[in-house]
Amino acid sequence: MKPALSQRIASALDRPVRDEVAAYARQLGEEAGALAVLFYGSNLRTGSLEGVLDFYVLLPGPQRERVWPRVGYREWDHAGECLRAKIATMSLAQFARAAEGQSRDTTIWARFVQPSALVWVADDAARTAVLAALASAAVTAGRLAAAVGPESGPAEEYWRALFRATYRAEFRVEKPGREDSILDVNAAHFDGLLPLAWEAAGIGFTRENGVLRPSLPASQRRRILGWWRRRARLGKPLNLLRLAKATTTFDGAADYAAWKLQRHTGIALEVTPFRAKYPLLAAPGALVELWRKRRAQR
Repeated sequence: MKPALSQRIASALDRPVRDEVAAYARQLGEEAGALAVLFYGSNLRTGSLEGVLDFYVLLPGPQRERVWPRVGYREWDHAGECLRAKIATMSLAQFARAAEGQSRDTTIWARFVQPSALVWVADDAARTAVLAALASAAVTAGRLAAAVGPESGPAEEYWRALFRATYRAEFRVEKPGREDSILDVNAAHFDGLLPLAWEAAGIGFTRENGVLRPSLPASQRRRILGWWRRRARLGKPLNLLRLAKATTTFDGAADYAAWKLQRHTGIALEVTPFRAKYPLLAAPGALVELWRKRRAQR
């Protein structure tokens, strides 16, 4: 990996976070016997503790679950404040493989070319491995941006083309212009990142007055686009498979649903032991209770 890109990623990983976030990450990492915990999402940018904090917990050893990551939700009372977190868990080895574009996944490298912070790490070796994985994510994303982007243009146009392509491949609905908001709120993060990713990927380019022109031979473009088409075809099925798995493995699903419901409607539903253990079986009764409370609100 080129030193310039590695230095850029290393500097970004060390961005400051709230003490509460660092304490939560340490607890998650130590409980799981993890190698590292990454923090990302809008709360990283704003520094707010409101809503849900997003963490990736990266484990030692090989990936055990074939459908990854495993996602859960937890609430933690810390210094008199309730902190809520959505926690994705997978092996660091699989995370690195996905970041390099070696798996069929379309999400890891596209997510982690965006800002993240390494808020807890077990040792220097784990830090080095995470740094290498995130640098690989930038290279993977930059390579595809060169292939799907314009013949020439500012860096923002290549990033826009990249995110539009990944949104189309995933089973989710993004508002039009979502890629613009990502680039707008993370302008400092993306400023100058694409040329470093291209250099690390071995893609030549010219730059004049802010306009980039990658030197991508037709054969190389075809290889990159072929790589992408194979993954794009599986993007939605993989997303559906992960959603199906989450209905049975989403730790804390009942607590998460109750919090979301109260946040958006003001209606509080009790999370009984039965609802916590069997959220799907408990759903009909919860819906009846919700219907009754909504009628009482009117």
